[in-house]
Amino acid sequence: MRGHLRIKSPWSQFGIFIGLLAAALLFSGIISLVIMQSAGIPILRPADMDLNDPHVVNTLKIVLIISSITAFALPAFFYAMITFTGKYFYFLGIRNAQRINMYLLGIACILLAFPFVFWLGELNQAVRLPEWMTGMEKETAKQMQAFLKVNNGYDILVNLFVIGLIPAVCEELCFRGAFQRIMINVTHSPWVGIILTGMLFSAFHLQFQGFLPRMFLGIVLGALYWYSGSLWTSIIAHFFNNAVQIIAVSYAPKYVNESPTIPIYAALLSGIAVMAVLWFYASQSTITYSRIYRVDELNEHNQFLA
Repeated sequence: MRGHLRIKSPWSQFGIFIGLLAAALLFSGIISLVIMQSAGIPILRPADMDLNDPHVVNTLKIVLIISSITAFALPAFFYAMITFTGKYFYFLGIRNAQRINMYLLGIACILLAFPFVFWLGELNQAVRLPEWMTGMEKETAKQMQAFLKVNNGYDILVNLFVIGLIPAVCEELCFRGAFQRIMINVTHSPWVGIILTGMLFSAFHLQFQGFLPRMFLGIVLGALYWYSGSLWTSIIAHFFNNAVQIIAVSYAPKYVNESPTIPIYAALLSGIAVMAVLWFYASQSTITYSRIYRVDELNEHNQFLA
């Protein structure tokens, strides 16, 4: 593990990653526009898109897959290639969790979080936002309703893959695998890095009426990754979060635009349950800052001290 870094400065890593992310977003936007233009979808007038046309909806799903890969997975991988000397996916977190039960605990944590997340959504929607933000939210909601309109079980499976699995893998590689690693190194604090990453994760979705619940989920996913040492724990939990919502909204489309009403006591119990699971989760972990970030200072004689 010694000498595993080509670029040791966390601020240099930060600059490289932000540059790669900006370039990837630009490239992803161009590719998406070319695909939509080729399919005859009105780019300059999104409101004129016929979201009842299966051809339009299927094209937008293809765009979603491509944009997830190009905007999030590729910059994470190129960051790893530039920063590390090898084992790129390993250093992005693609390795086994410290304990097998951490995968199940991660799923339980996400499922228990739903009432608290819904309550945060109600709180967030009470905040007055500028008209341009709410207009953007409405257009996004229309597209999501079209995506989640299903006629049979096959449509749900497609949505689970396109909207559930692909974003879960790509976003976790980008935000937890790459960006969270950098932010923890920059701040020298796991929790500060996790929270900052959760904030960026939520902001990147450009859905401001859901900023607080998405930030909370990002923080939970970040904690799952940090204490397990495996990105698989956050990928699986992220997928379950997406999957539950996809299946629920497929049969109750109104929840695309609104959160279920949650009593305050249910939200409180949910928050306490999540904290309890995370505490137990962390108690099983041997992950330390030194073990992750000071590997070059360790050798076969003192590595156990970390």
